[in-house]
Amino acid sequence: MFCGTTLSLCPNSSCCNVDTYIEAKKICKTLGFEHFIIESENEFQKRVIDYFIESYKNCKTPNPCVECNKYLKFGLMWEKAKSLGCNYISTGHYAKTEYSDKYGRYVLRKSSNTKKDQTYFLYVIPKELVEHMLLPLGDFMDKEEVREVARKYNFSVASRPDSEDVCFIPDNDYKGYLERQAGFIPKEGNIVNKKGEILGKHEGLYKYTIGQRKGMGISYSEPLFVIGFDIVKNELIVGTRDELVKKEFIVKNINLLLFDKIDGKLDCSVKVRYTPKDTPCTIEQIDDDTIKVAMKEFDTSITPGQSAVFYLEDIVVGGGIIQ
Repeated sequence: MFCGTTLSLCPNSSCCNVDTYIEAKKICKTLGFEHFIIESENEFQKRVIDYFIESYKNCKTPNPCVECNKYLKFGLMWEKAKSLGCNYISTGHYAKTEYSDKYGRYVLRKSSNTKKDQTYFLYVIPKELVEHMLLPLGDFMDKEEVREVARKYNFSVASRPDSEDVCFIPDNDYKGYLERQAGFIPKEGNIVNKKGEILGKHEGLYKYTIGQRKGMGISYSEPLFVIGFDIVKNELIVGTRDELVKKEFIVKNINLLLFDKIDGKLDCSVKVRYTPKDTPCTIEQIDDDTIKVAMKEFDTSITPGQSAVFYLEDIVVGGGIIQ
């Protein structure tokens, strides 16, 4: 059975509004598919928006796209697909799936265009779902090739603008969103170094993230970066680059796709942000929910709340949340 399914998530975004549903329904009609709309705004609020807000309350940098994939696109929608008798789910992510004789299972691989690869956001899917995923954009090198296919079939989405990084914040002003929608009130506090010396004033801890260098309004003999937060004292902690960089960190809430469990130490690579760059590392699974990561080189981008995703060449091993 073929069908098109649209999740009703965030009606004020450019990718989940009424026009989107209408266009999806038209395309399904052209292709001869049934089209269903799943009302999931409450689930989206709980799993994505509330998580986003709570993360900033706890001075962590969230990754809402990962949570949306986990609970909505590859959670709620997959359950709906199965209830309709569908054996596969297809999305527009830049990634690939294929059966690996080497590993004896279906694997998730990077797309042909590594600059657009989105496997970083997909490590959270259940491993049993990988063989039921169809990812047609995996071999496309750029968005214009995709638009050309849409134009060939006279689909109106050929000229549709790209979606935003955070769909429920169309203007990308997350600070304003937290203030307008979640009642965050800027609370001034001290900017201090690790010795406790006061170097200036901050404008509210939620306005800063680990690794941030600019926008603090302080001067020092060398560049300073955000290296931590003291929520109880309402203090923003800054330090030098040497105080910021790390080689080791812990990952929790892990999800493994390539193995059921990692035995011993595994040499692989890791992404700690959505960038094309992988960094060599060694990982060791401590327990069912914890991995210890040892980087081969120092990194300034290790941020609590963000995802760390591990790779063997271009195959996703799994990942988790940086602590």
